[in-house]
Amino acid sequence: MSDDGQQAITIIAMLGNVFSPYYAFARRHKPCDPLNHCAMNVVLYGPRGKRWAMTERPNNDVQRTPTQLNIGPSSVSWDGESLTFAIEEVCVPIPTRLKGRVRVFPSATANVATKLHPSGLHFWLPIAPAARVEVEFERPDNTWTGNGYLDCNFGQQPLEDAFERWNWARGQTTSGTVVVYDVETRDGNRISFARLYDQRLQAKDLKLNVEANLPSTHWRISRRTNCDPSTKPRLVKTLEDTPFYARSIIETTIAGAPITMVHESLSLRRFANPIVRAMLPFRMPRRGYSMRPTSSTVDHRSDQISRKMKV
Repeated sequence: MSDDGQQAITIIAMLGNVFSPYYAFARRHKPCDPLNHCAMNVVLYGPRGKRWAMTERPNNDVQRTPTQLNIGPSSVSWDGESLTFAIEEVCVPIPTRLKGRVRVFPSATANVATKLHPSGLHFWLPIAPAARVEVEFERPDNTWTGNGYLDCNFGQQPLEDAFERWNWARGQTTSGTVVVYDVETRDGNRISFARLYDQRLQAKDLKLNVEANLPSTHWRISRRTNCDPSTKPRLVKTLEDTPFYARSIIETTIAGAPITMVHESLSLRRFANPIVRAMLPFRMPRRGYSMRPTSSTVDHRSDQISRKMKV
């Protein structure tokens, strides 16, 4: 989010595109290579609206080294101090160019993952709960700085096979960064936690307080979060409103501190609906798609990995 609160950007580098209808189709055949379904999802938000890009690409359009990942014409690299995204994408549904650079400067980095499912097949890793971000775009002409966040989700099973829904939120206070997770598994288990990360990335679990509902989306996706007793969260703005997913800005109070948070709600039951999946190619084109199953010499478990930076 920009320092003035008027602009924002989300970038998700996906190795094994968890929301891909093409990947879902390929998994019906064995074996299936997750690297044949990769995408750099970029969404730029501003006062004049948003620009959305998410083109899925096959494995011959993906190159990886220990410090760099290329997905099609876009890339992300690590120089020991900052993570730099070089973005070169085409937006949908109106084909316009999205070209620019985003640099992420973590205040510190962590490598301790949290299990999100009792099976041990899904994890979340907050690499940099707090960071400074520099945004410089040529197309459109747009430059700003702000606060950001970098995390990673990884797993060995399709999300819709493990989860019914989840809600996630992240915000920053004078004490540090607060992350709230609330997931419901397909078998009815709930995993909920609120965690505060200070400037040295020391983590402190916060006692979960009142669970409160936020207004449902236009597509009737439920949204909920946690807040202190006798307080009520407020929906500030809905950034994304899709048949199975919503991204929002909310205001609430946690551990006595007012906080503005980026909030996400995801319905995996809705996502698995064949009608919803049939709609996805309009927002998620693919280059070089083949209906034939691909083979993998690395792993035949359809591993799904997504790396997320939310700002």
